[in-house]
Amino acid sequence: MRAEIVSIGSELLLGQIVDTNAAVIARHLAAIGIDLFHKVTVGDNRDRAAQAVGTALGRAEVVVTTGGLGPTADDVTREAAALATGRELEFVPALMADIEAFFQARGLPASPSNRRQAYIPRGAVPLPNPVGTAPCFIVEEGDRALISLPGVPREMEHLLLSRVLPYLRARYHLAGVIVSRLLRLVGLGESRVGEALSDFMTTGSNPTVGTMAHLGQVDVRIAAKAGDDATARALIAPVEAEIRARLGDVVFGVDGDTLEGVVGALLSERDLTLALVEAGTGGLIAERLSSLPGVAPRIQGLIAPADVAARRLEARGEAADDLARAAMVWAKADIGAAVVLGQAEGDGASPVHPGRIAVVTGSTAQSLDVRFGGDFRQVRTRAQVMSLDRLRRVLLGLGS
Repeated sequence: MRAEIVSIGSELLLGQIVDTNAAVIARHLAAIGIDLFHKVTVGDNRDRAAQAVGTALGRAEVVVTTGGLGPTADDVTREAAALATGRELEFVPALMADIEAFFQARGLPASPSNRRQAYIPRGAVPLPNPVGTAPCFIVEEGDRALISLPGVPREMEHLLLSRVLPYLRARYHLAGVIVSRLLRLVGLGESRVGEALSDFMTTGSNPTVGTMAHLGQVDVRIAAKAGDDATARALIAPVEAEIRARLGDVVFGVDGDTLEGVVGALLSERDLTLALVEAGTGGLIAERLSSLPGVAPRIQGLIAPADVAARRLEARGEAADDLARAAMVWAKADIGAAVVLGQAEGDGASPVHPGRIAVVTGSTAQSLDVRFGGDFRQVRTRAQVMSLDRLRRVLLGLGS
């Protein structure tokens, strides 16, 4: 079974709001075994929205719209849905009563413009919205279903979970699931990961394997479709084992794991303390670690003046190593770490920031010279990722 999501709102096209709704809907549809082949975003224009909905109904059994159900003139989803399905809009008194009750419970009168929200395409199944003022609806067209949900994320997800998913399961007799497993990697670029896993990524078999790149990190997604969760996970297990065998210790976690979470857990499990010096990252590494429950008391973070540290790095390459050792002694910590970013090199269009990352303990030391490209925000992010990974490797006794 195929689905399509149509996100409606000019603010999405203008980049003023990030479309998180489509991602949430996609995850929940996948969880009940519905394939999503297209996601479309269209502005607050009735005719263009109607065209997008009509196209979606032509290639998917389930079409979910989100947004455009408010009380103002630029909320065009109701009109677009009616136009796309060849229906008139009709007023539903029960929906108006729900809207009025929502406002009355809060000691407020409903606005005259809220009356627009009680109109839905003729013959549609109304979906009252107990957590907001935008009623929703389902238009059934033969074996197809057009489901219109609000744009407010909290309202959308409530209706999706409480009304839409049960409706889809019942109407289409859905029993299958799609289960995903993420392997989280650091220290290997997406192109090299793709080369190592090319046979998995080109077969089109079940499970499927794909990659997702982030700044300094790569995720490998393994997705299996099966009749139930246990069967899907059984399909994933041997593929995951083979991928881990190929990629080795660049895999630092799974699913929702984070680098700082892995490092924080290792510090806590081993009852270790860390002294951390940052020059050029603004203390962001310490912030990431200190935000973890119970980890903050184990961290002593120092922010060194970036320009001074950078000059030391240029004059003497081991500046980060010295800072890491000095911090460990000063704080009487078990581990010392330092990251130092140097002055940008190259022209203004593509500067490169040299740097050095060092981690020391009483018996070991690892250091790494780096050259980060991109704007300074990207440089900072990459420096954080590489520093946390260096800590992970030292704590696990892995080589550099």
